[in-house]
Amino acid sequence: MPDYGDYCPVQMASEVVADRWTPLIVRELVLGNTRFNDIARAMPGISRSLLVQRLRHLEKKGVLETWPAAAGRGHEYHLTPAGKDLVNVIDSLGRWAIEWLFDDLRPHDVPPTTLMWWMRRRVNVEAFPPVRTVVEFRHTAPVAQTIWLVLDRGDVSVCHQHPGFEVDVTAIGTTADFADVFQGYRTWTEAVDEGRIEVLGPPRLTNALPRWFLWSPWAEVTRERAERAARDPEVAQG
Repeated sequence: MPDYGDYCPVQMASEVVADRWTPLIVRELVLGNTRFNDIARAMPGISRSLLVQRLRHLEKKGVLETWPAAAGRGHEYHLTPAGKDLVNVIDSLGRWAIEWLFDDLRPHDVPPTTLMWWMRRRVNVEAFPPVRTVVEFRHTAPVAQTIWLVLDRGDVSVCHQHPGFEVDVTAIGTTADFADVFQGYRTWTEAVDEGRIEVLGPPRLTNALPRWFLWSPWAEVTRERAERAARDPEVAQG
């Protein structure tokens, strides 16, 4: 890691968290991903060796610590008090990008698998159905792909093959339309009403589905920014 010197607090902080990928790792820890594979799946493009390097760097700097895995083998990564103090930093970075780089954001470019892992980490456990529920997401474009989320007693599994349980709810749409909802460009209800997303299943489940997810932490600010840009195209330029 480069040495920026110890004569300025911003320089010192940059040495800890400003290298490429490091803020995204902190983002994943802030949002509740604690296992190595889960962090890797939510960050397409980073090599496993580089992820190991960055995690070790953050542990050395006191931003995170490792705990024995609560279940199974291996260990988990958890933020220390110093790491938790970065929550507002990560939030501010996201808000800054939405405000000033809005026209450069490409929410539709997210791969289907990555989007489903993002949705997994943003489930609303308190709103879960009381019994195991399988939600089938049929991505129709740009690549046809079906991914299942299994909600079961406070846990969520992402399956790329049929989980072997009966599907309770099916959502059909493009990856771009699912991403728009997750990021906050439109609500789930709007996407369904506009015909962008089709939902199949018992009404009690299809009506409840939007409450099972908390969506992006920046969904509200994204929606407000998109509305301003729609009213005044010049706003989209920041």
